[in-house]
Amino acid sequence: MRRQILKLALFAAASATVWGGVAPAHAADLAVGANIGNVPWEFQDATGKFVGFEIDVVNEAAKRLGKTVEIVNIPFNGLFSAVQSGRIAMAISSITITDKRLDSVSFAQPYYDSDQSLTVRANTPLKSVDDLKGKSLGVDTGSTGDMWANQNQAKYSFGDIRRYEGLQPAMLDLGAGRLDGYISDIPALLYYTKDKPQFKVVQRIPTGERYSVMLAKDSPLLPAVNDQITAMKKDGTLAALHEKWFGVKPDADGSTVKVLDIPKKS
Repeated sequence: MRRQILKLALFAAASATVWGGVAPAHAADLAVGANIGNVPWEFQDATGKFVGFEIDVVNEAAKRLGKTVEIVNIPFNGLFSAVQSGRIAMAISSITITDKRLDSVSFAQPYYDSDQSLTVRANTPLKSVDDLKGKSLGVDTGSTGDMWANQNQAKYSFGDIRRYEGLQPAMLDLGAGRLDGYISDIPALLYYTKDKPQFKVVQRIPTGERYSVMLAKDSPLLPAVNDQITAMKKDGTLAALHEKWFGVKPDADGSTVKVLDIPKKS
């Protein structure tokens, strides 16, 4: 029993990785959950530091609020219960705002427009989801890609849907031939594959998604976070972060630039 307790303590210490990869002497003001390994949104650079578009967004918003941030590494599917239970104040990880999710959590105004995509090995003849009949398909557990694959499995006759906790393990299996295709957010896959010629993003799957920071339902922190996102849109900070991480200016009519309302269920 003592050995098991020690193992659990070590696991907890390893899992609660924080900003910069170093635990602070005192708890930060805001614990923010993130599925680390989700490039270019939140991942570790060569030094082990947590970086990414959304890391920059929440760090800047917290700075403007006079708060410190602790990034807690949590698998994507666990972010929802962590927010609802109060274990974390907010969550990021290219989380799509949906009516179903708005039943149990709240979101600040969206700051990124996206779609899903299909990625395959470059040396295969697969060109679209129409070619995946009887094939194995990877998705991220609980993601919109997971939902899309489930809703369309009968239509396209996918042979097998396999669920992963993040991009990295899915791409390892895809590269090794254990998967035929992988469906996930298109900006993440375009970023990941740009220097990996063995992979190819072959299809954009229109889903009309928008991402934002997720909080507990009607969290008292929501208006303050939303106000900072508004300010970052107005002063060009979000547009500059978009150009930094994606290499292009955001669309003038997109949610990275336009000030929008806090999402409500339609």
